[in-house]
Amino acid sequence: MKKIILLVTCLTLCFSTFAQDNSQSSGARIPTVDVKNLEGELVSTKQFYTGDHPFIVSLWATWCKPCMEELDAISLVYEEWVEEFGVTLYAVSIDDSRSASKVGPVVRAKGWDYVVLQDINSDLKRALNVVDVPFLCIFNKNGELVWSHTSYAPGGEEEVYEVLKKLAAEK
Repeated sequence: MKKIILLVTCLTLCFSTFAQDNSQSSGARIPTVDVKNLEGELVSTKQFYTGDHPFIVSLWATWCKPCMEELDAISLVYEEWVEEFGVTLYAVSIDDSRSASKVGPVVRAKGWDYVVLQDINSDLKRALNVVDVPFLCIFNKNGELVWSHTSYAPGGEEEVYEVLKKLAAEK
């Protein structure tokens, strides 16, 4: 009986540790890391934060089907988000040096209007403690992390919209 109680207690602690409320502000800021734009120029993540508007960081890869689905779904509403919230989405590819050359052609074929960057050495991915992609996070106008999620399900962009709407209401 003691073993069962111990097991249940351990499982409860494990699940409560991993269950997170994505809507809560953690106060964390975007880590300062250099990534590259599609022209190969270094871009610091410090430049993501302007102090005026929220921004979104999406880590994705060309080989990740859910990543493509999420970015495709957001692209359908992204222009409206920019107009309504002034938000910028930084689509940061985690493709390594072997597949990095595929990023530009994929982006052009998709017609994405995002700021597309490459994290070839996974520096940003490590700094954000990301294990799986797609990974999407939202930072408020103060540069604080307010929401994040891993994976994608159709309609997930509606939850992102609701977070942006909530941030706009807090002005």
